[in-house]
Amino acid sequence: MNTCENIYLVGMMGAGKTTIGRHLARRLKKRFVDCDHEVEARTGVRIPVIFEIEGEEGFRRRESMVLDELASERGLVLATGGGVVLNPSNRSRLAETGLVVYLCAPPEELYARTQHDRNRPLLQVPDPLGKIRELYAARDPLYREVAQIVFEGGRRTPYVVARQLELEILKRCEP
Repeated sequence: MNTCENIYLVGMMGAGKTTIGRHLARRLKKRFVDCDHEVEARTGVRIPVIFEIEGEEGFRRRESMVLDELASERGLVLATGGGVVLNPSNRSRLAETGLVVYLCAPPEELYARTQHDRNRPLLQVPDPLGKIRELYAARDPLYREVAQIVFEGGRRTPYVVARQLELEILKRCEP
């Protein structure tokens, strides 16, 4: 499979994977899929319920199954879940079947974007900013390991980010 047929957006929760992914898919004329939304659609319940019943391990198992299935398709822009990179098999699958883009943003910015979102089970703790910093420290090296493009966040609009990513992807993927 041509590694540019699928584009995978990885990064922490709040990095903009879904919003930017929708814009990017339109620009690249690809189908957009959000891995978390796909898990919810297939199970019929929200992610917090999966965490409550099966724990993070159960959710990660479901996430890996969905990723495996989606990675065998072609012509996708896929917004992955923030923790997808924790599983070495997922990292391999991403690297082998598509172009991986890491949407990187500092923990403080991620916190500002997610502080009122109750649909993020890992942040339902007394110190969500501390939790984001902890997750960032563990995951940032894994995102960087698997990514072919690291896109540093900033105060640009999702549309502008998608346009810049499109140009970078086309540069890398032109025959």
